Amino acid sequence: MAEHMRIMLPGPTPCPDEVLRALSRPMINHRGPEFVKIVNACTEGVKWLYQTKNDLLTLTTSGTGAMESAVVNVLSPGDKVLALVSGEFGKRFAAIARAYGADVDALEVPYGEPVTPEIVASKLDEGTRYAAVLLTHNETSTALLNPIAAIARVIRERLPDTLILVDAVSGMGTAPLPADELDLDVVVAGAQKAFMLPPGLAFASVSPRAWEAYQHAKMPRFYFDYGKARDFLAKGQTPWTPAISLFFGLEVAVRLLREEGLDGIFKRHERLMRMVRAGARGLGLKLVVSEERYASRAVTGIYAPEGMDPAVLRKTLQARFGYVVAGGQGPLTSTIFRVGHLGYYDEADMLGLIAALEATLVSLGEDVTPGAGVAAAQAELMPTKAMAW
Repeated sequence: MAEHMRIMLPGPTPCPDEVLRALSRPMINHRGPEFVKIVNACTEGVKWLYQTKNDLLTLTTSGTGAMESAVVNVLSPGDKVLALVSGEFGKRFAAIARAYGADVDALEVPYGEPVTPEIVASKLDEGTRYAAVLLTHNETSTALLNPIAAIARVIRERLPDTLILVDAVSGMGTAPLPADELDLDVVVAGAQKAFMLPPGLAFASVSPRAWEAYQHAKMPRFYFDYGKARDFLAKGQTPWTPAISLFFGLEVAVRLLREEGLDGIFKRHERLMRMVRAGARGLGLKLVVSEERYASRAVTGIYAPEGMDPAVLRKTLQARFGYVVAGGQGPLTSTIFRVGHLGYYDEADMLGLIAALEATLVSLGEDVTPGAGVAAAQAELMPTKAMAW
C-alpha cells in the first residue's frame, strides 16, 4: 500500500514548505503590534488577488461560513433572491438564504452545463425585482467555471441596484475575477483552495453598495457581523480570537503568490487544467464539462469507465500510488471522480497523476493504450499547444 499520500482534491490542497514552517511559529498576542503588521500585510495581499479596492475582511471560518456571512450581512427575511444553480454548491448558497428567511427563486441548469447570460437575461426579463442574485464562480461539484463577467453585465443592465453575491470559494486565484471591474458586491473565498493554506480562514470583499444594504439588513448576525470585522480591521485586529497560525501562513502565501504574479497564477492553473483534460481524453475517459471555455481551472470532473464504480477506482488509485482524488457529489456521486489542480501544484504533479491513473485503469481491466494519457498531457506543454503561456 502506498504510504505517501498525494492529495489532489479541490480542497484542502497541499501547502508550500515555507507556509508549513510559518504555521509552526510560536503564538503571539492577537491584540498586539506584531499581529497588526501581519493582518495589514495579509489584507493587502488578498485584495491584490481579488483585484479590489473595496473592504476585504478575513474571517476565521470555512468557505460555507463565508457564504453564510454574505447572506446575513446584506439581506432581510422576506427579501426576494435569485439563486443561479449549476451544482451542489449553488444549491448550498440558496439553502443558506432560505434558512435565514429569504424568498429564494432558484434558476437551475443541468449538471455540467453553465449558467449562461442568455438564461439569466430571459429570467430577469420576466420582471421580478430581486434584492440579490447569488452566483457560483467555480462550481466545484461539477468542475464548471461559470461566465461570471457576462452574467454580471446582464444583471447590471436590468437591475443596476441589485446586490451580486458571489461564491468564489474554490475559484478565486484560479481564474480572473476582478471584483471591482465586474461591480460585484460581496465575493467570498476560502484559504484551503488556491491560497495554499490549511482550512480555517475565509475572505469577503464588500462593496459600497453592500455596505449600504448592511445598514438596513435584518437577518440575525453576530460572529459574522461585517461591521464588527471592519471596525476591528481598522485597528489591525479581528473582533474574535483568530486562527493566528493561519495568519502566519497566509502572510507567506500571499507573498509567494505576488512573486508569481496574477498572469502567472492564472496561466499555471489553465495549463494544469488543460493537461488533466487532455490526459483523461487520451485514456478514453469522458469529461463532465465538455466545453473547455467553461471548464474549471480548479478541478476536473471525469466519468469513470462504463460499468466501473468510481469509488473502486479512487480506492485502487490511492492504495497503489497514494493519489487521493475526490468523488462525485449529488446526482454525480456514483458516476464521476474529480481531480483537483488548484493551489500548490505544477506540471509534474499532473503527469504523475495521469500515469498513475492509467496504471490503475489497466489493473482494473480497462483496455488502455500504454502511455496515451501521459503523451496527451505532455502535448499540452508544447508551445504550439499552450493557449496562455
